[in-house]
Amino acid sequence: MTQPPDDFNPVPGLPETLAPGLRRVLAPNPSPMTYRGTNSYLLGTRQLAVIDPGPDSDPHLQALLAAVEPGQSISHIVVTHSHLDHSPLARRLSQATGAPILAFGDAQAGRSVVMQKLAASGLVAGGEGVDHDFLPDQVVTDGDLIQGDGWTLEVIHTPGHLGNHIALGWNDVCFTGDHVMGWASSLVSPPEGDLTDFMTSCNRLRGRDWSVFHAGHGAPVSDPMERLDWLITHRLSREAAIIDALDGGPATARALAEQIYLETPAALMGAAERNVLAHLVDLTGRAIVEPQGPLSAKSTFQRV
Repeated sequence: MTQPPDDFNPVPGLPETLAPGLRRVLAPNPSPMTYRGTNSYLLGTRQLAVIDPGPDSDPHLQALLAAVEPGQSISHIVVTHSHLDHSPLARRLSQATGAPILAFGDAQAGRSVVMQKLAASGLVAGGEGVDHDFLPDQVVTDGDLIQGDGWTLEVIHTPGHLGNHIALGWNDVCFTGDHVMGWASSLVSPPEGDLTDFMTSCNRLRGRDWSVFHAGHGAPVSDPMERLDWLITHRLSREAAIIDALDGGPATARALAEQIYLETPAALMGAAERNVLAHLVDLTGRAIVEPQGPLSAKSTFQRV
């Protein structure tokens, strides 16, 4: 992960205008995985869309409701993915406003076949934690248009960080959830995270002309193409380091993480191990490495 900047310090609960018709409200859930907290976005001037209502937090619910100005109402609640820092507040916000919840599906929607097999083998999620109770009122799919009062969001299925992850295009602006962030590289943690899908999604976003990314955490990304190129290069460099290490002999994901992530704080080593595992699963699918025995989080991997 990259070192986060120290100049992004919004006040939790205080709406900030980012562009005409777009405001951000920071949730009070800072952590090593969420940086300052989850960014909730309010889009529109009359009937509003709330993008990523955030964690189950009484103060944040009140902050979102208080951000609705006279003459405004919340008409849509859109969730980019069902991690515990993004989706749990959606139901309470829906009950308070009557707005439907829109998302790609429940926590298992969009999961690849290989990740389904890993989950069936007993591998459990890591990182932010999955909102297994999440269920949208309306399921949206890739290419759908979510239309409101004076705004339209294009649904772009971007699995990788999570199978049900979507990005949302608003003209040349993209709400990228946790897929692309400026403060850190995205966690890809099997069986929810799939690096093969993650790279495909990066390249798909790379094929569009965006002016800015508004991420689930951290400041706006003002150079979207440069950031995508960095993410892709970063992942390819990790891949090369893993292959190079395995050229020296078989190893587990944990051993590889300790060898490669030399500057990672101990508190984040578990996330680093999951990232390495994601690479190993991807490399296994491409027949570059193979596990000694059945594929699992504890497998010892070797070069093919």
